[in-house]
Amino acid sequence: MKENKELVGVKEIARRAKVSIGTVDRVLHNRTGVSKKTKDKILAIIAELEYQPNILARRLASKKTLNIAVLIPAVSAETNYWKAPLDGILEAGIEVKPYGIAVEQYFFDQNDKTSFVKQADQILAAGVDGVLLAPMFMKESEKFADECKKLRIPYVFINSDIPDHDSLCYIGPDLFHSGSLGAHLMRYLVSGNDQVLIVNISKEIDNLHHLLRKEEGFKDYFKKNGLNNEIIKQDIRSTDYASVKKELTKVLDNRAIKAIFVTNSRVSSVAKYLQEAKRGDIKLIGYDFLEDNINYLKNGDIEFLISQKPKEQGYRGIMALYNHLVHAAQFDKSYYMPIDIITSENYLFYNN
Repeated sequence: MKENKELVGVKEIARRAKVSIGTVDRVLHNRTGVSKKTKDKILAIIAELEYQPNILARRLASKKTLNIAVLIPAVSAETNYWKAPLDGILEAGIEVKPYGIAVEQYFFDQNDKTSFVKQADQILAAGVDGVLLAPMFMKESEKFADECKKLRIPYVFINSDIPDHDSLCYIGPDLFHSGSLGAHLMRYLVSGNDQVLIVNISKEIDNLHHLLRKEEGFKDYFKKNGLNNEIIKQDIRSTDYASVKKELTKVLDNRAIKAIFVTNSRVSSVAKYLQEAKRGDIKLIGYDFLEDNINYLKNGDIEFLISQKPKEQGYRGIMALYNHLVHAAQFDKSYYMPIDIITSENYLFYNN
């Protein structure tokens, strides 16, 4: 009977290094108990032989399932943005399943931080091997990340980052530059004396790092480029359309606002209001390649949509955890997604 090809490889490495197969195995699995000198010698032989272990066979032989928990907002009636990252997560989950990787989703209400805390506690109690996290609420996300670190659970951030936290990596847009891009586009839509309105629509605005970083990038662009347009900010903390309509009516009354920048995917609510109010004189920029947003883009109610490949973020997040857990791969701390500009002329050819 022919010996397993991988075992022969391990045997040859052990023979050349004059160590046991068990010692080689500990090095391959990055376990402790091997001196640096011996480890370096084994790694040199592995490189010389261009040895590639059969990862699939090893995972199946171990009969141990590695569990990845996903903590992201649920798709809601207000915005279905999170369907795109979830599609990417599900696609990656199918790919890694044969390697003994199980991916389980935990959803929270993005307007309710208590639901985030509840789901985070469930994940910690489950004893998972890795976490994919959309850190929507800053303080609560920081606490959860700190607990993961204590338990030595690797975690990956998508969509927005938490500075100074030891994530495996961050996969998503550079939020500050995303806001700067919005301002750059806005520059072509307004003249010198026009007022510009920034609209944040969320119940937890003070806690939402990703919205505030976009706002900072937007304002910084105007300042650096010596643009003297007055920038007005309106936080809308009730996200239903009636509340959005009420707040916009107040802020637009008796002002020379000629353009609006919406910092998230709820730009369709603003577009709906402008259409109903017959305010075609006001230009609108917002985020995300969603059906409602695209419909307003086609009709000319939205000038530009900015998109950041949300499906790819979800997919890459799972694959990063898989490569770390199975292959012990190392990553750059940040993998920035392209910041795409979508118009009525090119939306037909765009893919999230």
